[in-house]
Formats: sequence, structure tokens, C-alpha cells
Amino acid sequence: MAPPPIPSSPNPIDTAALVSHRPIVISGPSGAGKSTILKRLFAEFPDKFGFSVSHTTRAPRAGEEDGREYHFTTKEKFLELVEQGGFIEHAQFGGNHYGTSIRAVEEIAERGRVCILDIEMEGVKQVASHPTFPRPRFLFLTPPSMEALEARLRGRASDSEDAIQKRLKQAKVEMEFANSGDAPHDKVVVNEDLDTAYREVREFIVGKDGGAEA
Repeated sequence: MAPPPIPSSPNPIDTAALVSHRPIVISGPSGAGKSTILKRLFAEFPDKFGFSVSHTTRAPRAGEEDGREYHFTTKEKFLELVEQGGFIEHAQFGGNHYGTSIRAVEEIAERGRVCILDIEMEGVKQVASHPTFPRPRFLFLTPPSMEALEARLRGRASDSEDAIQKRLKQAKVEMEFANSGDAPHDKVVVNEDLDTAYREVREFIVGKDGGAEA
């Protein structure tokens, strides 16, 4: 699958689809439990949600397919889309560019699904301040404490000490932002007990009766 074509001018945003199937932005430190909770949510509601496919300028890795893991594109085309305002958020990591295009989120809504955006703090700020994109709903998932987070990260036994320290440092910044008056979050869920946290996230996203919130 080829990346969505880059228009000569920004496409008008399909606000009707995005308002009726309002995207959810979920963020939180690495180790807070986002992946576990989202996997459970998608399993319980297999036809309600979708993940947008991001653009990236990095080369595909073995087994990756264009349009499945990412829309692989060139730096020139990526920056052209940035100039056109085609991303709701984008960033650069390790010399490569990554971004969530407006069109990718629209495609989820047009299929009658709610787009779930699992993005980092800087991306959250970009989405919240986007001048034309309809405001999504924002949820922040946090561990009960830095000590609990450190225990979880060490329990993975997959990260080096340097990586753990970097994740803890970033987590502190993200948690301080979430508790500040500048954060756009509509809901903060403390993941101390996974089942309790899942119920809170589920209720925020789909409502008590299982129907998607507006």
C-alpha cells in the first residue's frame, strides 16, 4: 500500500466524521501500562477502534510492510507535508522523522471507528494546539509512583541501566506536565491495580453502557 498522496494544498478536514467518531489521545510514561490496557480494550471491542498508520522517513525493517507498520516516505515528501499542515503531530528521533497525518486519522473515522492515538508528551501538546483539527479527548495513564514505575521497568529485564534511567527521567517530566495547568488531559488514570485502571479507561472511552462517548 502506497502512502496517502501528498496534495498540492492541504485537504479540508472531514470534521463530521471526526466529531461523530472523536479520536482518543492516550499518553503516559513507558511502563505505565498503555499497551496492556489498549490490547484489552481492542479485544473487548474489536470493531469499535483503530490505530492510525504513521508516516516515517526511516527505512523499513525486515518483515515490515508499507501501509501496515508505517507509511514509509522520503524526507523531502515528509517535510512537504509538514509545510502543508498535513500532520496533527510530528517529531524527529535518531535522525528520522515520524508523524501522524490528518488523513490517516480521518480514514479511521470514515470507517466508523474511533481512532486511538498513543503518542508522546510533545505530540500531545501539538495535537492540543492544532489550529484546525477538531479537539480529541485526552487521557493520561500514570503509575502510582516513581518507585512503582522503576520496579516495573526493572521487572521487564529487557532494558539496560542507561535506558531505565532515561525512561525514569522522561517519566518524571511527563507526570509533572500531566499534573500542571498546561496539560490538556480530560482524565488521568492511576494504574495501581490493572483491573481497576482498565475499568476507568474503558468507562472514559466507551461509557458505562459500552457505547462510544461523544
